[in-house]
Amino acid sequence: MPEKPEVITVSKTLEKIIIGKIIKKADVYHDNIIIGDVEKFKKDLVGEKIESITTRGKWIVIFLTTKALIVHLRMEGKFFFRNSSVLKSKHEHVIITFNDNTDMRFNDVRKFGKMACLPKKEVFNIEPLASLGLEYNDKNLTPNYLVSALKQKRIPIKTSLLDQSIITGIGNIYDDEILFLSHINPLRKSNTISLDEANAIIKNTSIILKKAIKMGGTTIKSFTSAEGVHGLFQNELLVHGKKDGLCPICNSKISVIKIGGRSTYFCPNCQK
Repeated sequence: MPEKPEVITVSKTLEKIIIGKIIKKADVYHDNIIIGDVEKFKKDLVGEKIESITTRGKWIVIFLTTKALIVHLRMEGKFFFRNSSVLKSKHEHVIITFNDNTDMRFNDVRKFGKMACLPKKEVFNIEPLASLGLEYNDKNLTPNYLVSALKQKRIPIKTSLLDQSIITGIGNIYDDEILFLSHINPLRKSNTISLDEANAIIKNTSIILKKAIKMGGTTIKSFTSAEGVHGLFQNELLVHGKKDGLCPICNSKISVIKIGGRSTYFCPNCQK
């Protein structure tokens, strides 16, 4: 699933293509992708102009004239751009047509992606965005905040860092990398994390995500930000995906276990 760096990469790709365009119509071919009433979704988009694009957690937020279109790519969501005369392909489930007769087509093989059209001024204060936690670069993301958020949690720290209501935007890949650089075992109970360890988590979250954003995210499995656009951060991963690899610090064999159903990679020596 795309994480914060991949979502930012997609948003930057969209910025180059759709800013200033006016929506002529929207067609939905798989209703479950839309949060809320499908007919209202289609109606609300007509005549709206694309003004700006940002992100909140793993959501892309496209600001329109009076509305905000939010998109969660989930496992395999992608945007393709076509002339309106080009026939729809099998996995293009939402097609937004602009006044210049070009389409922005949401392609999603697994149909897990989500979209909603919400009031522009309220978008961050209503669900699904209202309950999201702090961004990786929020000044309020402090060791005290993190320790407080974890103090009632007896679940593994690996699982807590995936909780979007604490820090939003971290997924399985970067979770492993953050804990490795922080020298914290992914099975550690969340409520045992010290202030110093919380500080390390916050510092390494910022380092890793900033570097991944700069490199266009991690192209892994089926993720690409757009056709022909691939990230490069997969070449920088230290432990995640290194099933038969060795720790780059101590040369121990990387361990792979399941935590909360997620494949988890760590060094049993550096992350005791």
